[in-house]
Amino acid sequence: MVRCTAVLVGAGSGTRLGSDLPKAFVEVGGTTLLARVVRTVLTAGSVDDIVVVVGPDHCELAARTLAAEGLPALRVVAGGQTRADSVAAGVAAVPARDGVVAIHDVARTLVPASLIDRTVGALVAPWSAVAPALPVPDTLKLVGPDDRVIRTVDRRGLWAVQTPQVFAWRTLHRVLGRIERTAATDELTLVERAGGRVRVVTGDPRNFKITYPADVLVAEALVRDHA
Repeated sequence: MVRCTAVLVGAGSGTRLGSDLPKAFVEVGGTTLLARVVRTVLTAGSVDDIVVVVGPDHCELAARTLAAEGLPALRVVAGGQTRADSVAAGVAAVPARDGVVAIHDVARTLVPASLIDRTVGALVAPWSAVAPALPVPDTLKLVGPDDRVIRTVDRRGLWAVQTPQVFAWRTLHRVLGRIERTAATDELTLVERAGGRVRVVTGDPRNFKITYPADVLVAEALVRDHA
C-alpha cells in the first residue's frame, strides 16, 4: 500500500479574523482549529503520517497545543512567508517520499474524515492530482477597476476547490521547485501548468475555509449541531 502523509498548513496570521493569535490557534467550540483538524485526520483510515506547518515563531506553541488536547506528538515544521513556501517546507518533511501527500488547510477545520479518505482514494492513474470541490452556486460578475460590471460570467462548469489536495510526493516536489510557484493560489494550479491531469471529487459544504469572524460563528453553530 502507498503511504499517505497529510500536510496540515496553518501558518496564516489570523489578521482577517481579528485575532491576536495565528489562525491555527483560534478556538471553535472550545478547541483550536489546529487540534480539531488533527483529531479528524487521525481518524482518517487513508492517512498514515501527519506533518503540521505553522508560523516560524509558533512551532513550540503548536506542540503545546496538541499536547494539551491529549493528541500525540507530531512533526511540526516552520512555514515561510507565502503559502507556497509553507507547503514546500511541509513537503520537505514528509517521511515517505515514494508515497502520497494530502495538503490540507488548517482553516478548513470541519473537514469530514470520510471526505479525506474519498479524495485520497481517487488518486489513481491517469490522474496527477485530486481535490474536493463544489459547483459555484452564485451568479458571477466580471468587474472592472472602477467597480463597473463588465459582464456576467457563465457559471456552468465552474467549481470552487477545497482541500485536501492530493498528489504523489514526486509530482508535488517537482512542481514546487518551479520559479513561478509563488504566484499560484494552490498546488493544483502548479500541476495543471506542468501538464498534469487534475480531477475533482464532490466536496462538502462543512469543509469551508474560516477566514472572517462570521465564519467562526458559522463553525460554532455547526459544532453545536453535531455535538
